[in-house]
Formats: sequence, C-alpha cells, structure tokens
Amino acid sequence: MTMQLDSSAFEKGAAIPQKFTEDGSDVSPPLAWDKVPPDTREFALIVDDPDAPTAQPWVHWVIYKIPPDARSLAEHVPAEPRLEEPRGALQGLNSWPSGRTVGYRGPAPPRGHGTHHYHFHLYALDAPLTLEPKLDKAALLRTIKGHVLAEGELVGTYGRK
Repeated sequence: MTMQLDSSAFEKGAAIPQKFTEDGSDVSPPLAWDKVPPDTREFALIVDDPDAPTAQPWVHWVIYKIPPDARSLAEHVPAEPRLEEPRGALQGLNSWPSGRTVGYRGPAPPRGHGTHHYHFHLYALDAPLTLEPKLDKAALLRTIKGHVLAEGELVGTYGRK
C-alpha cells in the first residue's frame, strides 16, 4: 500500500526552498499525509540524500513514534530527542559529524556537485514499538522491519553552484 506524502512548501520533484536548507533557516518543512492504512499504530520518517558523495546516503532526519492519529508535521520541528508535538514522537541521529546531531538538518550539498535529490520516506507501522531517542537510520530500519504496513515518499531537490 502507498500513502500520499506532500509538503505545502514544495511540489514533488521540485526544488526545496532555501528556507529549509543550510543556506537558509535550516528548519524542517511542513509535511502532510493521507491514504493511511486503518491498522496503523505509529509512523516513522527518514529523510536522506542518496546523491551525497558518501558510501551511504546522507541522513538529514530520523523521526519516529509519531502517533497514529497524526497526519502532519508542522514546519520547524524542534531539534529535541523527545517531542511534545507530535505527542510522544522521538528523533534520531542525522549524519552531521559534530557528534551526530538530533533532528532535522536541511540540504547542504557540496558546491558544484549538481542537484541532489532529498527523499522523505514515511512508514506506517502495525505496532507501537518500544524505542529510545537517538536511533540512527540503520537501527530504525532494523527495528521496523516486518512492521511496515505502507510507505509514502516525497522527493525534493536542491543544488549549490
């Protein structure tokens, strides 16, 4: 099953506005989703850049334990491990080397590296999982394996000259 994942800040396949990048305010964009399976017990979201010049896609955001009644994430989710909104949500580690930070970090491709594609992957899960904050992408994917009811994807682009 496929969920619909969108942002009011940019269209699918279009450029992510500078506000949501390292060159701007570096805040998370607003996201909204629907076509959710009725048995969803929580959501997880991973944002990564497979065009990064690294062995693995560069991780920009890991957020999970999003409640099953949530249908959106507001713009500028605070960079805190435990969130009050959406209630109970937790954030994991991104790929930034300064101690691998928690929360959203926006697009920041190397200058002259061309346009990068940022994949926002949303997962609907069949069970509330017992997790702690600060998981990395690999740990989250291992944990949700076998629990994914549906997925949704939104791709935005960004490049620097």
